[in-house]
Amino acid sequence: MKKSLAEGIRRVEHAAVDESNTISFLGEGLRVYSTPSMVHDVEYACYRLIGEHLDSGETSLGVHVAVDHLGATPIGHQVEVAVTVRAVEGRKVILDAEVRDAVEVVGRGTHVRVVTEVARLRPKVETKRERLDAAGGRPD
Repeated sequence: MKKSLAEGIRRVEHAAVDESNTISFLGEGLRVYSTPSMVHDVEYACYRLIGEHLDSGETSLGVHVAVDHLGATPIGHQVEVAVTVRAVEGRKVILDAEVRDAVEVVGRGTHVRVVTEVARLRPKVETKRERLDAAGGRPD
């Protein structure tokens, strides 16, 4: 992890609101940006921001997301996702997010990610896969 991963660094991304990231359960006339899509966009903006400040072989993993979906953005419009590092506590990175359309803030939240080495993660995932396979893959 580079020293440049520090409080206050920021990233802004934009996303078009299209059929793939809207709700459908209210019918075609009420297709708006979905909460799961907002969470996805916030998480990946944070992932990319942190990734710019990692050493080779490192990645970050999301461990907590809290998002308030405050307003509706209709299909055919765009949202801006702005993420800012609030704190770096060892390998834990706490980020604030704000999502807005051309009219208002439509989402706000916090995302926590942990920086780890991919090489350390791989055996843990393999061990978990083996345990799941042995258990039949389903919760008891």
